Amino acid sequence: VHLIPVNPIREDGLNPKSRKRIMPDLLTEPPAIDPVYEARVYCNIPTIAERSMEGHAPHYFKLVSVQVLIRHGDRYPLYAIPKTKRPDIDCMLLPSRKPSHPQLEAFIKYMSKGSAAQMDGSLSSLPRYPSHSLCEMGELTQTGVVQHLRNGQLLREIYISKHKLLLSDWTAKQLYLETTGKSRTLQSALALLYTFLPDFDWKKINMRHQWSTIFCSGSCDCPMRNHYLEEEQRRQYSLRVKNNDLEKIYVDMAKIVGIPTRQLRASNPIDSLLCYFCHNVSFPCTKTGCIGMEHFKVIKRHQLEDERERQEKKLYFLYALLATHPLLNQTVNRLQRIAEGKKEEVFVLYSAHDVTLSPVLSALGITEARFPRFAARLVFELWQDGKRPKEHFIRILYNGADVTFQTSFCKDYYKRSSKPMCPLEKFVNFVKRDMFLIFNSTSYYDACRRRPL
Repeated sequence: VHLIPVNPIREDGLNPKSRKRIMPDLLTEPPAIDPVYEARVYCNIPTIAERSMEGHAPHYFKLVSVQVLIRHGDRYPLYAIPKTKRPDIDCMLLPSRKPSHPQLEAFIKYMSKGSAAQMDGSLSSLPRYPSHSLCEMGELTQTGVVQHLRNGQLLREIYISKHKLLLSDWTAKQLYLETTGKSRTLQSALALLYTFLPDFDWKKINMRHQWSTIFCSGSCDCPMRNHYLEEEQRRQYSLRVKNNDLEKIYVDMAKIVGIPTRQLRASNPIDSLLCYFCHNVSFPCTKTGCIGMEHFKVIKRHQLEDERERQEKKLYFLYALLATHPLLNQTVNRLQRIAEGKKEEVFVLYSAHDVTLSPVLSALGITEARFPRFAARLVFELWQDGKRPKEHFIRILYNGADVTFQTSFCKDYYKRSSKPMCPLEKFVNFVKRDMFLIFNSTSYYDACRRRPL
């Protein structure tokens, strides 16, 4: 990769210190294991308009409900590489700076007037948008806000303009909004809602606080879920210890920054390095040398190998089934109520993390899905058959791609049916019964307590 110095002009007209481009322009998609290509997908930098399959159905089908689970947008790292200067990223929202959005300026103005919103507990004390000249750890960036302004706009064009899911006189009862207690998830939800809703009205925004990153609400006591998670963490550790290339890279990086290798590993350098990479900032240097693209590639490649082994070994899958059942059960119950004719909560938004989305994808059997990128979205659509109004179907979409027939419960259905979606009862049976078969159980409570044979 050639390093090309660039000197962009800042909004205030001053010339900032030189930065270097570290991302090559990839014109074609290389093989999936290419760590640089995979990192670019993960960054999800808003550039070209996105094509999506949301809202596609035969003309006689009626869309009756949409439930969306998102990962927050691009953020500042959660970990710092010891003895290096933190990446110089500005978290002030400036409409004149790229990436931007036509509604960014209006979004900033509207968010500063958010006193009328109803926010659960600690959510009311969180800022509505990022506003630090040097980002705080884990803070949403301007890129992250723009990613979800674009998500909201895309979903609005499909679900509001085309399918009239919510009309201009929509009410608070038609929405169900839930977020974890982090500013990045709250702000991501608000950015998406701002461009999605027919008319954003603070008085109709009732944001619920979810304390658990797996959204288990009142059903979080599950000893076997914790057991499988511990087994999965042992598997991760074992794979890491066996990787000689990874160990050499950690030793080399530790020498550069002047700390013990163990301390460097504990600081989770990939999280920090991805921020440098996604924001096109050169990796950190010390008097001893520079962390470079080769270090980054080896760590990222190991991450991809870990994902592949994770799917093969199935420990994560067992964890995922138990971790996501409360959320999927809530989703299924809501879809059933709406199918029975209850009109409220036609649009649902859960604003969450990669550790929320990953197990949901795994539990559903969507093994081809990539690790959740920044601002990833998983959508459950509920459709009513206009010719047979009592029949309801679901479609599941991940980042705009229809993955309904990748799910374990609807894999072969399309071979026997002309309808491009899955009967709702198949999803219901999966969540209420089939999720527990692998544990030789018939209920969530029993599966959470039954030791494996």
